[in-house]
Amino acid sequence: MIEQHKNKGMKKFVEKLMPKLLFITALVSVLATIGIVFTLIFETFEFFRRVPFFDYILGTEWLPFSGTSPSYGVLPLIIGTLKVTGIAIVVAVPLGLAAAIYLSEYASDNVRRVVKPILEVLAGVPTIVYGFFALTFVTPLLQEVIPGLKIFNAISPGIVVGIMILPTIASLSEDAMSSVPRSMREGALALGSTKLEVALKVVLPAALSGILASVVLGISRAIGETMIVSLAGGSTPKFDGEITDSIQTMTAYIVQVSTGDAGYGTTIYYSIYAVGFTLFIFTLLMNLLAGYISKKFREEY
Repeated sequence: MIEQHKNKGMKKFVEKLMPKLLFITALVSVLATIGIVFTLIFETFEFFRRVPFFDYILGTEWLPFSGTSPSYGVLPLIIGTLKVTGIAIVVAVPLGLAAAIYLSEYASDNVRRVVKPILEVLAGVPTIVYGFFALTFVTPLLQEVIPGLKIFNAISPGIVVGIMILPTIASLSEDAMSSVPRSMREGALALGSTKLEVALKVVLPAALSGILASVVLGISRAIGETMIVSLAGGSTPKFDGEITDSIQTMTAYIVQVSTGDAGYGTTIYYSIYAVGFTLFIFTLLMNLLAGYISKKFREEY
């Protein structure tokens, strides 16, 4: 009897303690996020005290290490980031949707249980491994096909970033397709549709909100990728449409400066916060867009 009373008292204590611990954990996460954002904002303001705002967002030359006349126009870094992201999406979206359609509509349960975890293993590979893979395998392979391709270019990291985000698009899209009611498939098949027609004309439109959200999240991750573009993309910011030459992305520039190329308190040092804040805005907009698309195109069944 006494033992039961002690157990009940312990259970009540745990029940009262757990909400407080969970609240503290959530509060730490929120405070850490707020601290990061405010650090970015304060240091970015310090940068704009030294560099005019419109020179930064409209400038087409990024030459922070020029001793005579440094230039801080961020557009070349943005263009480099968009080049890699665009190539990654061209690679990841078709392959990811094809994998999702196969897993959702064609694969048996046994095949799905084996293939899907293997596909998701790609998401766990360290990005530095992807970077060396792009530099030492993909780039030499592409040089055999594309004459004049430089060792550092936008195509190789773009392809490998696409491979990296492929599991995100494939897995989330497959989950969205699998949630489509079976009755819709059976109704379309009963009307004479083929399995491919059911997949493309019934399941795909019904799961559109989840698919678009997965693509936007993939884009967000591609924009924020660091190690692949740092190793295989180069460090030459250019405001052009060339994808066979060396480029530099926003994340690659942050890595370059963070390794010790600039002293504390210099304009170059504060520039990494300005670039980081620009990158933060890009990824924030992508996540907000994913949420909006998910709500806008969600189908209720």
